[in-house]
Amino acid sequence: MKKIVLAGGTGFIGTYFKNKFLSEQAEVYMISRRSGHIAWNDHEAIVAALEGADMLINLAGKSVNCRYNTRNQELILKTRIETTEILGKAMEACQHPPQLWLNSSTATIYRHAEDRPMTEETGEIGSGFSVNVAKEWERAFFSFSLPNTRQIALRIAIVLGPGGGVMTPYINLVKYGLGGTQGTGKQMFSWIHVEDLYRIILFLNENTDLTGVINCASPYPVTNEELMEQLRHALNRNIGLPSPKWLLEMGARIIQTETELVLKSRWVIPDRLLKAGFQFEFERLDIALKDILKE
Repeated sequence: MKKIVLAGGTGFIGTYFKNKFLSEQAEVYMISRRSGHIAWNDHEAIVAALEGADMLINLAGKSVNCRYNTRNQELILKTRIETTEILGKAMEACQHPPQLWLNSSTATIYRHAEDRPMTEETGEIGSGFSVNVAKEWERAFFSFSLPNTRQIALRIAIVLGPGGGVMTPYINLVKYGLGGTQGTGKQMFSWIHVEDLYRIILFLNENTDLTGVINCASPYPVTNEELMEQLRHALNRNIGLPSPKWLLEMGARIIQTETELVLKSRWVIPDRLLKAGFQFEFERLDIALKDILKE
């Protein structure tokens, strides 16, 4: 039986991972601020959970689906850096630490790209608040030198899956006739099906030569225009009103979020995974949407 430690695993992705691991008879330990799980301030319990574990997966951090006011910016950064440092110190205290530590990062670390795709080797790091958070997150993660543990930062694209995540607001937009292009519609949308993200975790566990940063995204990103068109088709909606930038700005203020989440062009290719032989189950968006919306 495998022993898995999931940190910050109570959200959409973590819940999916937990259920998958449990279905495969793995032993899953959760570190979370929620009651009933190992608390972040309980160093001894975290060390005990990590001791002899096969894998640590850290997904902790405040959601970026909020307004980037000063308070939220502080929390977004703090919740990522502090939790990563807590885990690193606990790993150092282990006699038999996990052989693999997978830490969330984000594909948003790359610049706004409409001219060419970003790979791990040739991608250009962007600028601004979200990029700075990603850089600091990875810096904190790789600041730990753990001779018995492989460390991989997962630069995750927008995760699509049934029952939550970003699919809910997108589905609602289309259902209410607002499923047209957002902004120019030319911005690239890099995405990954949550099942493929889980399969990547298993793949990285088996391929012990892989370390460093890994882009977790489908090899076939689409433009925002293509995304909305495929969503309308999947949901049998012929009409979708477009949302120009000014309207998105107004709406973002009302629902307390940021337009960057839909207007930044994320053009990310999983070059290292493809070269290592990983095969995506849901590599094209239409296949992914058909699976996600089948219920």
